[in-house]
Amino acid sequence: MLDRPTTREGWTARAAALKIEGRAFVDGAYIPARDGATFARISPIDGKVFAHVADCGEADIHRAVKGARAAVESGVWRDADPLHKKKVLLRFAELIRENAEELALLETLDVGKVIANTLDVDVPLCANCIQYYAELADKIYDEVAPLGPKDVAMVRKEPLGVIGAIVPWNYPLIIGAWKIGPALVAGNSVILKPAEQSPLGSLVLGRLAKEAGLPDGVLHVVPGFGEKAGKPLALHPDVDMIAFTGSTEVGKLMMVYAGQSNMKRVALECGGKSPHVVMPDADLDAAAEAIAWGIYYNQGETCHAGSRVLAHASIRSALVEKIAEAQRSRIPLGHPFDPGAQLGAMVEERQMHRVLGYIELGQKEGARIAHGGGRALAETGGFYVEPTILDGATNAMHIAQEEIFGPVVVVIPFATEAEAVRLANDTIYGLAAAVWTRDMNAAHRLSRAIRAGTVWVNTYDRSSLATPFGGFRQSGFGRDRSPHAIDKYMDLKTIWTSFR
Repeated sequence: MLDRPTTREGWTARAAALKIEGRAFVDGAYIPARDGATFARISPIDGKVFAHVADCGEADIHRAVKGARAAVESGVWRDADPLHKKKVLLRFAELIRENAEELALLETLDVGKVIANTLDVDVPLCANCIQYYAELADKIYDEVAPLGPKDVAMVRKEPLGVIGAIVPWNYPLIIGAWKIGPALVAGNSVILKPAEQSPLGSLVLGRLAKEAGLPDGVLHVVPGFGEKAGKPLALHPDVDMIAFTGSTEVGKLMMVYAGQSNMKRVALECGGKSPHVVMPDADLDAAAEAIAWGIYYNQGETCHAGSRVLAHASIRSALVEKIAEAQRSRIPLGHPFDPGAQLGAMVEERQMHRVLGYIELGQKEGARIAHGGGRALAETGGFYVEPTILDGATNAMHIAQEEIFGPVVVVIPFATEAEAVRLANDTIYGLAAAVWTRDMNAAHRLSRAIRAGTVWVNTYDRSSLATPFGGFRQSGFGRDRSPHAIDKYMDLKTIWTSFR
């Protein structure tokens, strides 16, 4: 294996040498879209075309569903010995690690996140997730119901069948693994539809799964646009479930499509507007550090990014200064192939303009730019936004209610604990939150009162595959991660036997 480059020039040269595969992965082979259509991938790093990808449509989805259904009915994976499933998935995880540089480069080229993070975070967490579920393959138990001596009722867990997994562009490898890991260990066949902005790493996963020994037809990767490929997948009458991560708006469409087709199961992880509640007795240095990382990591393109800071009025100004300093000193914006950069490009030009538009709107509504606020590195041709703090906001502003999905944090003052709870819950979302206080009684009260799927206390964005992840309200339902995630990909069957 070649040594890891240590300069931007080295990574640029390594990227130029990549052999990029853009065809769909169906029934164990790479194939073009049935009509031959492709679309260009424009890297957000420099605004240049660097690959062409199969632009799949309804016919391609139907071909993948047919192959997935055939695999389910054959039992080639569904009925495989648990130890065999474990062996295959463990090898899959190892192959992801062995191909880490290719996957990391493709992720950085596709979505603009810095190479330091795709190498050290995205690819390892993808592999770790597959490994985690592999190790559960021989630990999924059925049940026996407590009945009288003349009856035995077994409650069996059985795979649903064909799973459509639709994943977003912000963490394609990680969230893709969150779907395919538990779905595969449960014995299903999976059709992975990556976002059109981030298909390339997912296409490599198809190849590596086959190399690991996953039978043909069990994992398909079908790239394309939402309306052309995602919608037919969600509407297909032979798909048993859609596992979706993305915007709340599109998540609602998934529910509509399920109802219009075959009442397929739907699991949704959608948007967020997650608050930090910073009490007057909080450790401001620790809070500022976590707030900065929680909003600027991955360019703020994180569903549970801590995008609202509810700061007690007595410490608000000091906290704002400390957040800005934490970003300047420890989260530098730069070219994604610069090994020292921690904040890269927005995923596409449209997203850059969306974020800049919200910054402008916030000022019109009365908020003040306390840090950043503009476009950056325009000379590269790429799509970069300065890490930004909008201070003096109210929770009624659009910037406080709508998901910006960029490196923009909105600071809102409060006076009392009751007001802080009201503001924290004054949102359609409920994905995550944090409470910052030295008073553990207050921490307990606040963490119970805030409606969110995860509430951190004196920390932010700590995570483990052992803990479930998902939200309340319009942040969706169903959980990724942990053994609980397997349950949604299985159904319960009762087999009742009477003895006379």
